[in-house]
Amino acid sequence: MLQLKNCLLIKKWSLSLSLSLSLSHTHTHTHTQTNLFPLSLFGFSLLIICCSCLSLNQKDKKRNRKARSSKSPRSELMPGGVNSPVRAFKSVGGQPIVIDSVKGSHMWDIDGNEYIDYVGSWGPAIIGHADDEVLKALAERMKKGTSFGAPCLLENVLAEMVISAVPSIEMVRFVNSGTEACMGVLRLARAFTGRQKIIKFEGCYHGHADPFLVKAGSGVATLGLPDSPGVPKAATYDTLTSPYNGIQTVTSLFEEHKGEIAAIILEPVVGNSGFITPTVDFLNASARSQKGNDTLLIFDEVMTGFRLSYGGAQEYFGITPDLTTLGKIIGGGLPVGAYAGPMYQAGTLSGNPLAMTAGIHTLKRLKQAGNYEYLDKITSELINGILEAGKNAGHAICGGYISGMFGFFFTEGPVYNFDDAKKCDTAKFAKFYRGMLEEGVYFAPSQFEAGFTSLAHSSEDIQRTIAAADKVLRQL
Repeated sequence: MLQLKNCLLIKKWSLSLSLSLSLSHTHTHTHTQTNLFPLSLFGFSLLIICCSCLSLNQKDKKRNRKARSSKSPRSELMPGGVNSPVRAFKSVGGQPIVIDSVKGSHMWDIDGNEYIDYVGSWGPAIIGHADDEVLKALAERMKKGTSFGAPCLLENVLAEMVISAVPSIEMVRFVNSGTEACMGVLRLARAFTGRQKIIKFEGCYHGHADPFLVKAGSGVATLGLPDSPGVPKAATYDTLTSPYNGIQTVTSLFEEHKGEIAAIILEPVVGNSGFITPTVDFLNASARSQKGNDTLLIFDEVMTGFRLSYGGAQEYFGITPDLTTLGKIIGGGLPVGAYAGPMYQAGTLSGNPLAMTAGIHTLKRLKQAGNYEYLDKITSELINGILEAGKNAGHAICGGYISGMFGFFFTEGPVYNFDDAKKCDTAKFAKFYRGMLEEGVYFAPSQFEAGFTSLAHSSEDIQRTIAAADKVLRQL
């Protein structure tokens, strides 16, 4: 800005100089006129310099999206400089952007750059960031205190809303994260069935509890092997794995471990391997398998709950699991998780009044007519626009969406599971991602993460994003 102001001042001064010299020209003798040309040339040169400064300033403004403040994430203070791994930009390269504020569908970094946001705090911001009604309710609630460590009536209110919305839930226990919810529901399933083994699917993320941090085999059923340092083999011994959408593998696991499996746990739509939808038969086959083997079916709806529909994925697909976990949206942007059933769990901030307040007001807004139709409309426009731009630019690309959740891969596809997803061109995605950042669009910094739209996203946001994608894809 200082450079721009200086250029404008010089421009103004040089114009004044040229004008005064021109006026002097009409009142001078021949001898004076011979000295006028160099001085006028000097003024004209300043004009050229100024125009160059202005042009460079515009280019600098463009480059500012690549520039990063010195106040960047510090790896000497936090591992990777972040508190959740994907934020470190290891998958896409470059320095992570540091966010200063959010509002609606937009976010601003500490350098003042503005972005259209399709991460939405990894899903919770379905009605938009910093919603005025939610903020107002939180401000009023904070006057009464932020945490009680004792029951509050708000817990009853949100619990009733969740139970009335989600088909499988008859009772709910609030916790502080999706990881806690999945830990609790796993213990509940084992206690109820008296069995130890579980089936999980490769690429499905159920939090960072030891039994879930398992690397799946290559397309065949195997005993789980730890996939994270510090996880003992004993912790994953009873975790069986299968490719997502792998009906035959699930059948084989039940035959091999007859009478030993407590539960099948899955994301009804995968969001942590990119956006992967179930095949028509997969969810039905999983439901049939668990009924025929006296096993529980668990839907991890931390991500899909209240996003695919008001009743979550189970309402959308018409399949009711035995148990459900929730998170993200039911806290309205504050830390929360939930699972159904009576099982021991204790937490200092569980059911805290702020998370309950934000969740209540978020669900009230979502229940209004037309909201999910709007999410479907804008997400359809977004993903179809990106896919069309990619194909027109000659790229192998595929993708899809359901309601306010979407994703795409740089591969011909289709993508049915994590093995398919890993065949995509991650190097191309990294270039695309950095290009979109420069254009002011913020996607999740990994090919293997789903994207999210919100009620705050406008048609203008969508069209700007498609235009930016078209530009970047043609440059790859």
